[in-house]
Amino acid sequence: MYGGAAVVEALRAAGVSHVFGLLGSTTMEVYDALYHAQDDIKYVGVRHEAFGVHMADGFGRVKGTPGVFLAGQAGPGSVNMVTGLAQAKLAYSPVVAITGLVTSSHFHRDTMQEVDQHSLFASVVKRNITVIHPDRVGTAITEALQIANSGQRGPVVVNIPRDLFAAQTDVEIRAPNYEAGSPVGTINPAAVARTCDLIRTAQSPIILAGAGVKWGHGAEAVCRLSNQLQIPVVASAGHPDVVPSDHRLYAGQVGPRGNEVASAATRNADVILALGTRLSFNTTFFAYNDINEDAKIVQVDIDPTSLGKHFPIEIGMLADAGSVATAIADGLSDLDGDNVPWKARTAEMVGAIETLWQARDETGRDTSMPLKPDRLFAELRQAAPDDALYTLDAGTLCLQVTDKLKYNGGTPSLLTTLDFGLIGFSFPGGLGAKCARPDRTVISLHGDGGFGMTMIEFPTAVQSGINTITVVMDNGCWGAEKAYQREYYQGRYIGCDTVNPRYDEFARLYGATGFFCEEPGSVADAMSEALKADGPVIIHVKVDPDVMTLFRRDSFAHRLQR
Repeated sequence: MYGGAAVVEALRAAGVSHVFGLLGSTTMEVYDALYHAQDDIKYVGVRHEAFGVHMADGFGRVKGTPGVFLAGQAGPGSVNMVTGLAQAKLAYSPVVAITGLVTSSHFHRDTMQEVDQHSLFASVVKRNITVIHPDRVGTAITEALQIANSGQRGPVVVNIPRDLFAAQTDVEIRAPNYEAGSPVGTINPAAVARTCDLIRTAQSPIILAGAGVKWGHGAEAVCRLSNQLQIPVVASAGHPDVVPSDHRLYAGQVGPRGNEVASAATRNADVILALGTRLSFNTTFFAYNDINEDAKIVQVDIDPTSLGKHFPIEIGMLADAGSVATAIADGLSDLDGDNVPWKARTAEMVGAIETLWQARDETGRDTSMPLKPDRLFAELRQAAPDDALYTLDAGTLCLQVTDKLKYNGGTPSLLTTLDFGLIGFSFPGGLGAKCARPDRTVISLHGDGGFGMTMIEFPTAVQSGINTITVVMDNGCWGAEKAYQREYYQGRYIGCDTVNPRYDEFARLYGATGFFCEEPGSVADAMSEALKADGPVIIHVKVDPDVMTLFRRDSFAHRLQR
């Protein structure tokens, strides 16, 4: 078969259901093979390669198997993928990006669209594969899929010269083995026993759960451990969906992007079970602001370089977080959660959690104009279905809302940009998530700036029938930066204000549904109607521009010294 057909056959053998791509002449043989594979693989054509990779990212995180993006063109098409790949790498998302190179005989001749793509991608992918022989085309795709989804997941790029897509080759197509090496790591009985001894002598233990719990489907095991021993659970930054929001002992997200109840729990803990978390910047700011410096930390992760990387640890385990949680629970089966020394502390925290949500509900009843963010968030909690799957950008409004939604639809129920801090992920990421789980309501939240970047993909949603609900929180500015200019630069505003169209009208131009909200109660009403719509929806919400949160005070300490 042609090399292009070998690519598609490898995808089909792996059970790939969706390919996101942007048509170009370099990979025409692949596209022709996709034409003949439409019964098995749905093609979603996008308007920009970076956003197509975001769709593959969202798909991979939700599906649990790699999202696939096909760049049609060598050179500019490939270069456009870089932002999406960098985002996927720092989110540890399983993504396979297939792209062309110039014809082999044209290498290093400064030919049209020639870029050193192997070097270009090297720092933003888990693995970079360049195929140089036609017999390797199919096997390279299979390898890429398995690498992307094994161990600590990440994006893989397969670079294939244009002439190899058109070369005739005999290939043996095989499916990747996604189960190989999963879960990673063998549980160390001695380390588990030492951890059990630590907990037996603890006065205020806490479970700090992160992405490893989500990827390993360990929420049930963490909740079992929490319930059995009455140990509260908090989440690392970007993962407030790590256990269901209605888990009685769950306090939400810790750190600068979280809430005071969760942060106080880790500040006062004497033993921290850090399960599936790197204790990285967004959770800790690499400081002891929200981590007790005297606490004994037990860290469990599948990446050996993460153990003790940012904070000294008492015990480190290279293993699956959920499996370790189960082993600890089994090792402490004799411990009565009703008589543990920390029972009173736990009861106090449960009360604090209830008070926190009561306070949020109270601020959510604010009827002043313009609409306050907390009112918007409360109406989302009121009207969104219990199993909603949310996607978020970075930015002040999205960072405010992260810990203020309810996540009871199982993991994942939230996709964020995590450590890359990207504006422009939420909408395309939501499209990918919806393709992976068409049965779930997907709600994508962004500021007006972020949606302005990605609105070119709205016709993708219409054309491909991807029915997400998009909430544009319009405060007419780049909110975080305007807050910094207000707070640290005496209101010397430059470049921070934005001008926006009516995005509800923009939706209607494409034959879709749009709502415009600026009064209290209007968001809940719009969401209720959006859930009935047969197509993608945009809800444009005018939000008070003066309610902005300063998340990076650490970066402006020099301004306070003046």
